[in-house]
Amino acid sequence: MRILHLGKYYAPERGGIERHTQALAEYCSAQGDAVAALVHARPGRWRSTRETLNGVTVYRSGCVAAPVYTPLSPALPWQFMRVLREFKPELLHLHLPNPSCFLALALPAARRLPWIVHWHADVPPDAPDWRLRVGYRAYRPFEQALLARAQAVIATSQAYLDASLALAPWRSKTQVIPLGIADEARVEGHPGSWPAGEGLRLLAVGRLSRYKGFDVLIDALVARSEDRLLLIGAGDCETQLRAQAQARGVSARVAFAGDVDDASLAQAYAGAEVFVLPSRDRGEAFGLVLLEAMRAGLPVVASAIPGSGVASVIADGESGLLVPPDDAAALAAALARFDDAGMRTRFGAAGRARWTDHFTLAHSGDATRRLYSAALGASAPA
Repeated sequence: MRILHLGKYYAPERGGIERHTQALAEYCSAQGDAVAALVHARPGRWRSTRETLNGVTVYRSGCVAAPVYTPLSPALPWQFMRVLREFKPELLHLHLPNPSCFLALALPAARRLPWIVHWHADVPPDAPDWRLRVGYRAYRPFEQALLARAQAVIATSQAYLDASLALAPWRSKTQVIPLGIADEARVEGHPGSWPAGEGLRLLAVGRLSRYKGFDVLIDALVARSEDRLLLIGAGDCETQLRAQAQARGVSARVAFAGDVDDASLAQAYAGAEVFVLPSRDRGEAFGLVLLEAMRAGLPVVASAIPGSGVASVIADGESGLLVPPDDAAALAAALARFDDAGMRTRFGAAGRARWTDHFTLAHSGDATRRLYSAALGASAPA
């Protein structure tokens, strides 16, 4: 099959959507498919490029800026047309949310192809950022038009599908395919990456944004007087989080690592004792980092977010513990249960077994390729 992915970014840019797009593209390439991805360059890089990464042809369109999480690439329409001519895809795989995917509605060559829409997350109409709320009014008609023309839609969990108002009219053609990650060689951890101390080595990974709830985790550390936190990621809330840690008197027990490379990330998972995902709302649609923690054999504490896929990833009471969002006391109490080393070992082993049984890249990739085959075998969308 000849598959063209349309996404915001691609490796080495980080993020759950970007990591899954890369993993899926490389998996399909390894199965013999011809795979390409059309994405934006990092904001501020005006030059468009083409390269081959692990068998996947990656076209990056020069990007001048990314206001309100929306990359602006003036050359993208022309580059999209050129990729359609040169690569000759049989199917488009559109990763939403991403306004650039709306170009497919305008190009006759794109409209002639079957589309798979990968629904990674809603654009919340009640988002705290007023710019998102206003922008979604213009975004929604195009989003719905894209869904209407799609041959099939992929949701990453049944819980997210059930709660999504945007997907409600299209449930009959939506299939749940959980995200998956590949196995990798075990590495040695480096406890020295954490601040000195005797408490649990806690690890949290993600963009330093409000919806991630890292401020709640910092508040929970006040009640956990010995625990040490390694926080990996960068974002617009970093200054605020550092100030909060200082004000709460826990800054000596919090290490802000920023963005790290894959090798350092793997070492962090190997050196941690408990993984924490304290996200506060459905902006956390699935939690790919949970799979990374489970693969590493780590017990997990995560937020039980209504309408999110997090609870479907974690087997509460078996491979991890779920706590109410925005509840620092409940989070601290859950962490206290993992003072028991035997419990950490049992939960970590159960998490790795759950990843192996349900969330490998082969599970996700094979299900997606079957959907591709079905879409290519069906008639073109009306």
